Amino acid sequence: MSKYRFAVGLYSVRNELSKDLTGTLNKVKEMGYEGVEFFGALTYKAEDVTNALLQAGLTIVGWHTPWNAVQEDTLDETIAFFKAIGNKNVIIPGLPEHMLATKESCLETARQFNEISEKLAVHGMRIGYHNHSSEMAFFKGTAECPFTVFFDETNSDVIVQMDNGNALSGGGPGLISLLKRYPNRYKTIHLKPYSLEKGAVNSQEGFETMIGEDDIPWMEFMYICSKTGGTEWFIVEYESEKMYPELEGIDKSLQALSDMEKSGMI
Repeated sequence: MSKYRFAVGLYSVRNELSKDLTGTLNKVKEMGYEGVEFFGALTYKAEDVTNALLQAGLTIVGWHTPWNAVQEDTLDETIAFFKAIGNKNVIIPGLPEHMLATKESCLETARQFNEISEKLAVHGMRIGYHNHSSEMAFFKGTAECPFTVFFDETNSDVIVQMDNGNALSGGGPGLISLLKRYPNRYKTIHLKPYSLEKGAVNSQEGFETMIGEDDIPWMEFMYICSKTGGTEWFIVEYESEKMYPELEGIDKSLQALSDMEKSGMI
């Protein structure tokens, strides 16, 4: 039995999911995943999500939630939906560009996250943010980047959902340094391989690789997540669609992690 709890970000199988919710979740479970993270607008019926999860025997570990779904006029409806399906992790996967464009805007965005965090906590829920490569770039003339300015200002209940591939791609402070910076706040983490060689000319090409064939320092990364990061779920995000179809890609990703664990590499 694995010492890690692996889930998959359903965005990785979005085309399959759009055709068959229940069937896709069943296939995910058969591969060996324990949980799933949903994404996008809350267009499913809560009953359908709950039934599909129960039938597959999977845990919902989060939802990549649009920013407009946690605003003052939408938050109550979002909370009600997540209560109905048992989701506790409200992860924002992206923001309007201006909200993290300057140090001042990062501080204001952090203030908004803290306010929402307090409202969600009443219902046993947590808000978090999923990083991108661009948020690793230093502000001109400083050793600060949007990632650090934003998360330094958010309270300890705000989940730092690092995407390790995006962090490696973006450079900046470096993913290991950032892991150590926010102990016990990496409740859920995204595992996305990245090749520095492939991304040398075009950074997006760096994602065309597989776990175990990339440049993520997997042993150190997984160790820190487990020992000081407070990581509850390790979420596979597969983007190498040029290499394998969606379902095959997430299957191979999990098998690579399993092989690495068995060999003592993680």
